[in-house]
Amino acid sequence: MTESLNFAPMSGHDLDWVAGQEAALHRFPWSRKIFADSLVAGYACWLMRDADAPVGYAVVLGVLDEAHLLNISVMHTAQRRGLGSRLLEYLISTVRNSGVRRFFLEVRPSNLPAIALYQRAGFVEIARRKGYYPSQNGREDAIVMRLEL
Repeated sequence: MTESLNFAPMSGHDLDWVAGQEAALHRFPWSRKIFADSLVAGYACWLMRDADAPVGYAVVLGVLDEAHLLNISVMHTAQRRGLGSRLLEYLISTVRNSGVRRFFLEVRPSNLPAIALYQRAGFVEIARRKGYYPSQNGREDAIVMRLEL
């Protein structure tokens, strides 16, 4: 793992890169506008850099003592190096320090690497949302997970 990682708030200047990565990473990506709207709405939008080059990003919605991980992604060429874990650890620490007591997320049941990442971080399945995500063959459920901080 690299020691040159740093984390910074996402800005409007990052949106083209983030939207480009999102389109390359996901079959049903968020649009640039969704990321821009997240910034305007005051969501915690983060960029992870390795030696000053962006390698990942995340969007977290905080409400009172709860937070919801809306998006977390690491670019293809930076995957399998533990960077997803490092980004998630950073997010957990940040929300915990802001007074959050429960951290939630949804994940596709077909996304086994993400489920394993979240389980390693201590998230547990608490529910399912039927037909939550678009998929190639209609809709896919979401696993709702929670981390008690």
